[in-house]
Amino acid sequence: MNWSLKPWCDLTTDELYELLALRAEVFVVEQTCSFQDLDGLDRRDGVLHLLGYEGGHLAAYARIMAPGIGDEQGSAIGRVVTSPCSRGDGLGHRLLTEAVRGCEAHWPEHSIWLGAQAHLQGFYGRHGFVAEGEGYIEDDIPHMGMRKAP
Repeated sequence: MNWSLKPWCDLTTDELYELLALRAEVFVVEQTCSFQDLDGLDRRDGVLHLLGYEGGHLAAYARIMAPGIGDEQGSAIGRVVTSPCSRGDGLGHRLLTEAVRGCEAHWPEHSIWLGAQAHLQGFYGRHGFVAEGEGYIEDDIPHMGMRKAP
């Protein structure tokens, strides 16, 4: 697996196309969720894009954000996604490990927040995230805010 962590301005047009295509494939088509994926955060200062390539194709992606962008108290991880054809070998765990490393490297004194689909609380819990507050519905899917202490 080849990982890279880049701000918007350093993404190539091919990388941008691939990450948007992967997000659409999983969030819109696979999860049948109509939502505004292009939310204006991707190109903000303090937002980094984690891309995981395997065999020449984008297999995993996550967006990490500086404190104050996705969460007021800490950094944040969002748009966590793995390619359907790359699942089953622990790629999701490797992706989350890399995303946490990215947050800790850039904003080490801050906690990390993410909005987890409720059925994935155990998955994120294995990486030190703890449920926070009440559950909520986002895009017709039950979610839970989760935080990892610094």
